[in-house]
Amino acid sequence: MTAASPTTTPASDLALRAFTPEHIPGALRLSQEAGWPHRAEDWALTLSVSQGVVALRDGEIVGTALCSIFGEVASVNMIIVDARMRGHGLGRKLMQAVLDLAGTRELRLTATTDGLPLYQKLGFQSTGEILQHQGIALRGEPELPVVEGDADGIAAMDLAASGMERATLLSGIAERGTVLRAEGGFALLRDFGRGQVLGPVVARDMATARALLSAGATRAAGGFLRVDLTDPALADHATGLGLVHVGGGTAMAKGAAPACAPVFKTYALASQALG
Repeated sequence: MTAASPTTTPASDLALRAFTPEHIPGALRLSQEAGWPHRAEDWALTLSVSQGVVALRDGEIVGTALCSIFGEVASVNMIIVDARMRGHGLGRKLMQAVLDLAGTRELRLTATTDGLPLYQKLGFQSTGEILQHQGIALRGEPELPVVEGDADGIAAMDLAASGMERATLLSGIAERGTVLRAEGGFALLRDFGRGQVLGPVVARDMATARALLSAGATRAAGGFLRVDLTDPALADHATGLGLVHVGGGTAMAKGAAPACAPVFKTYALASQALG
């Protein structure tokens, strides 16, 4: 969640409306003012698998919140508060609206520093750190074979790794981008923000994850590439491919499912919004 300087308008004077595609231009303005790299196309992809709300003041969008439902898991995302609205409870109001949409599902989100105190008050607990790496990608020879392929079977691997039913999302990303496949995993490469993003990266082991990361960087070599890592053991490898650590966020969950030992693991997110 992003917020800044205060205004005199309390959250009680605002109207919440269902987030529809016609709200994307106003949402894009908010994300740009917050310094987020999202394009209108990136908002549209997230909205295509989400429900949510916008906060309106005199017809102007001053807040957004989305909830992406993936089976028994809901990803809460794109919580943005206009810089003029800080300190009037709008962030909590937006969060409550999307929590109501999620129902009794397990909740996940990636918290910014600004949003962390609110999420903690709402009962979210930290489950790890997300490491954002980005830069001009360099070529790197994968240590295992990686090929470009189709999306057949990747949703099952993703479900085994994340517990999220994201077939619609993954097929939508695959239609827009490139599917990289190894014997024990896959990665998706697509346009996003300033260039491209690699994610999710799903693999049975670290060697396969490194190979997929190398293949993605090679495919994007010479251009801007971003990857949001969930495992710090990949950080040095990403740095060697020209992708330096620039920050990240805190992975948080509420009502988390019991821990298990999945065959596959998510080594990089589809995005910080979508997990």
